[in-house]
Amino acid sequence: MSNIVISGYYGFGNAGDEAMLSAIIDAIRDVESTAHITVISGNPTETSRKHNIQAVGTFAGLSIVKAITKADLVISGGGSLLQDATSIRNTYYYLSIMGLAKLFGKPVMLYSQGIGPLYRQSTRKAVSFMLKYVDRITVRDSISKEELQSLGIHDVEVTADAVLAMHQGDISVGRNILESYDCNTSSDKKRIGIAVRSWKEDTAYRTSLATVLSNLSEKDNAEIIFIPMSHPDDTMEAKEIAHLMTAPSIVLEGPFTTEEQVSLSGNVDVMIGVRLHALVFSSLMNKPVIGISYDPKITSFLHMIGQEPIGTMKELDPQMLYERCRDLLTSTDSYRGSFERIKQLRVDSKRNAEIALSLLNHG
Repeated sequence: MSNIVISGYYGFGNAGDEAMLSAIIDAIRDVESTAHITVISGNPTETSRKHNIQAVGTFAGLSIVKAITKADLVISGGGSLLQDATSIRNTYYYLSIMGLAKLFGKPVMLYSQGIGPLYRQSTRKAVSFMLKYVDRITVRDSISKEELQSLGIHDVEVTADAVLAMHQGDISVGRNILESYDCNTSSDKKRIGIAVRSWKEDTAYRTSLATVLSNLSEKDNAEIIFIPMSHPDDTMEAKEIAHLMTAPSIVLEGPFTTEEQVSLSGNVDVMIGVRLHALVFSSLMNKPVIGISYDPKITSFLHMIGQEPIGTMKELDPQMLYERCRDLLTSTDSYRGSFERIKQLRVDSKRNAEIALSLLNHG
């Protein structure tokens, strides 16, 4: 039985990061069902309960040291852990976990990470220094690989977002949630999911999005459902947009578990997403997506599935968005190539676990 420690932004209520943890655990256990997994978490009790694993606190120094000394492998898992756009301290924290593992002679893997942006020269030097000692690096997109190459790190493999390795969700879970909001899930109405987020001062997109959603409801009889990925922030942003609409909509309150988020994403006909993992969840559930970009990671994921952003949070053409939604509600024929790419990305994503577990033998 292998002892594996997973480090990441877990236990803080972010749906995307919690989904990544579920996906990594699923993928590891698909390869080695008896693996003993310890997760470093901001809420170890909840993380342990959710995933049936052992967990230690993010700042429980002694417990972290004990877990790493017993580990056969340390994984720095998923997400945008190494970036200084929103936090410098987090980047140094995750680097310190890797450094501690290498101090004890443990193999370390960066598991399907999204790297950057890294603006500060001091952060770039620290990341470059530490990653030269990491045993394997896989990233979720080519932009992340290019960022690492600019730091002099060249032994990098592009796989796919870790979440794409998750098992597909039970559709009935999301259906029950929608019915609790008086949504008639047995009707022939098309449903459009929307996952928004607030980002800095970028609010220009709100009016355009509200106009499009109102038209889809009034002209095309579509049901509009806002699905928050991070509660309460995303819920508040959704309510701002719903308030601008001239047609009714449903704003789900949350918070929702990963299973519920994935299932809700499978209960819509089209997902419009500002949140990366709303796009990933719907792709996992074989639903077409339309991305509004606020960060290169959105654009990069859309390119990997053969799509382009419909616009950005600063500039969103309502006519283009409306026409794209109508096309996908009418037929998904134009989306067939993306469905095929998603199948391959799921295979690529599962390779992350195989690569990680190969380090147990080769170190």
